[in-house]
Order: sequence, then C-alpha cells, then structure tokens
Amino acid sequence: MAEPPGFLTAQDVGSFAYLTIKDRTPQILTKAIDTLHRHKSEFFEKHGEEGVEAEKKAISLLSKLRNEMQTDKPIIPLVDEGDDVDIWNQYLEYQRSLLTDSGEAPRWFFSPWLFVECYMYRRIHEALNQSPPIHDFDVFQESKNANFFESQESIDALCEYLQQLRSAEDLGENHLKEEFLKLLQISLWGNKCDLSLSGGESSSQKTNVINSLEGLKPFILINDTEFLWALLIKCKKTGKPSGVRVDIVLDNSGFELVTDLVFADFLLFSELATEIHFHGKTIPWFVSDVTVRDFNWTVEHTKSSDQKSTSACGAAWENYVKMGRWVYHSHRFWTLPHPYCAMLQVAPDLYAELQKACLVLFKGDLNYRKLMSDRKWEFTCPFHQALSGFHPAPLCSIRTLKCELQVGLQPGQAEQLTASDPHWLTTGEYGIFQFDGPL
Repeated sequence: MAEPPGFLTAQDVGSFAYLTIKDRTPQILTKAIDTLHRHKSEFFEKHGEEGVEAEKKAISLLSKLRNEMQTDKPIIPLVDEGDDVDIWNQYLEYQRSLLTDSGEAPRWFFSPWLFVECYMYRRIHEALNQSPPIHDFDVFQESKNANFFESQESIDALCEYLQQLRSAEDLGENHLKEEFLKLLQISLWGNKCDLSLSGGESSSQKTNVINSLEGLKPFILINDTEFLWALLIKCKKTGKPSGVRVDIVLDNSGFELVTDLVFADFLLFSELATEIHFHGKTIPWFVSDVTVRDFNWTVEHTKSSDQKSTSACGAAWENYVKMGRWVYHSHRFWTLPHPYCAMLQVAPDLYAELQKACLVLFKGDLNYRKLMSDRKWEFTCPFHQALSGFHPAPLCSIRTLKCELQVGLQPGQAEQLTASDPHWLTTGEYGIFQFDGPL
C-alpha cells in the first residue's frame, strides 16, 4: 500500500491554508473579541461586576491566542474542564511525536492545517469556559442569526416552493425525481453561505436560488445525484421494517441549514425516507456551524414567521422533532481534530450510529477535509481511496469548494479549470456531489 500524501499546511506561503492562518483566523479572533466587548453592559446587567471581570478575562485569553498564532508560537495543551481535553492533548502529543526528529513542538504554520484550525476554535471555547459566568456565551451567535434574517426573502421563497410541492396532487416518479434533484442542488448552493470563509462578515443569500439553478449547473464539477436517487428508491422498495433512514451531517446555520431542512422535509413527505437524523456540533465551531441551539432557534424562527408558508414549514418541522421523525444528535467527535478515518477507533458509538443509515450526506467543506484527511491527494485520486477506509454506510459529500483539496476529477479537468479560473478551488463558486456507494 503506497504511503498517503502529506497534509495541507500553512507553511506553503501563498496557499489557502497559509492565508487562513495568516489573515482569516486572526480576523475571526478580532471579531470575537469585539463581540465580547460590545456585550459588556449586557454581562454587567446579568451578572454585575463578575460579568465584567469575566468579559475582561475572556478577551485577554483570546488576545493571547491571537498573539500565539500570529507569532507562530508552539501549540500548547488545553487546560479547561471539558470532557474532551484528554483526547485533544493526546492528539497534540501525537503531533509532537511526528516531529521527534526535529525536536520541535507543533506550531501554527507548520502543523497540519486541519489540526491547527480546529484547535483554534477549541481554544475560543476554552477562553469562554474559563470565564464563568459568561461561559456559555456564543461569540458567533449574532452573525449566525444575522445570516438567517438577511436571507429572509430567499428563505420565504424556498418555504413557499416547498408548500406548493406538498399540496400538489400525488407526484409521479419522474416529477418526484426532478424535485429531488432540484432541492439537492439548492442544498448544495446553500453551502456558499459560509461565515468562516468570509472571516465572519455577512454571507447571506439575497437572491431566489430556485431561479438560478439552471445557470449554476456548469459549476457542478462532479454530479453523482443520479446514484443518490437510485439508492433511495432501492432502499424504499426493499425497505427494512425499521424504515429508510437518511443522516445529514450539517455544516452552516442560517440559510444553508434552511435548505437542508427543506430537503429533509421533502424526503419525508415524498416517502423517500421515513426518518432523518441530523448531526451538529456540541460547541460553537468554524463561526457558522450548527449547534443544537441554532437548530432549535431556526425551527422556532421559521415557525414564528409572518409569512404563511414559512410558518407552516416551521410548524411541520417542530412536529417532526416531536414525533421523533427528525432526530438531532450532538457528538463531541465532530469538534475533535481527527480525520473521519479515525472515527471507528475514537468514537465507535458514532460510527455505529451512522451505520444505521441508508445514506449519509456530509455537508460542506470542513466535512470534506475530514473525509479526505486534509491530505494533498492528486486531483484524479478516486474518492473511495481518499476516504482511507471510512465507510459506515453509503455516503455523499455535498460541498462548494473552499480549500485546495479535491479528488475524483477526470484527467485534465483540474488543468482546464485552473486555466479559466486560477482560484477555482477556494472561491465557493464550484460544487460537487461525490458519492461512495454500497460496498
């Protein structure tokens, strides 16, 4: 078996990993510090002087973190009380062991990019964890909520479209397939709204994405959606007594989450699935990633909309949750630095949970990086090979491209793309549906 390629790191000057560690992540930390500062009076109202002291402490810890990153200091162990601290520190030791020849400690610009970027978000969580009574404050909550409100017209249009589909008389199989493919594409393009890519600045969806789908088709570089349709139809026809389960490993809150919920709703009422399991983060992560608070907040705010079809969707979603047809899972593995090929060893309970699905959909770029172990694979390397043995169930990555990593392309395809758009890998303009089917 050939050695896998090396990891993406920020030591490649000018690479997207380098620009992330040099510019984007310090910008995200600055914004988090600013957010805490702006909430000072609220902390005082709630907690008195203790709240103000906690705000100062959290800001001081985040400023220290920013300085460590910008001056490429060694990565230091976590010291808070989180139940994942030992796993993180063991992983840090493992990274250190890889450097035994040089006798160096892991550093921001030289360690694997996936590890240091995940570590930064875990350190943000640590800074708040160490600053009670404001320890449960989400420094990204405002921007996540703003993304939802700024995308309101697009959300309303999407909910109205879903309601019309719901009220249509029995959809024939061809029409059903057409709508399935359309809503999948909407869920793909919803992934453009990523706040970590924009350094936490607004990235809302202002246009009616339904009307843009035809024009966006040429930007889908790999389109395995026919396989997804065939698989779900087969699961439905040969159905287990327990029904057809689809799992969605979520990415961003805001508009993207709504596109995922709309698609999940369609799967249920079209009877392509009988239950949907959502997987989100246990702590605030990569600025806009979904936590259980974001999930519940989104359902609640959709339900309380003054637009009739939007509020009808929210009410249906709340009902799915109550009935247990929609199940939300949090697992700490999603906020660990490990690639997914390590899940079976590190989180066997989560792997077993995913094995219950007929299909697992992985949304977004971070999930893709973890599926691919964030390595420098050749563009033509088969997807199945780059998964490095990870296959709890048939799975599909649905992402817009936001890092210098892509496998499964045709020979010459990457070169053609580079000639027409040198930044095609990182702008979020291109998308993929990449499937790894039943073994």
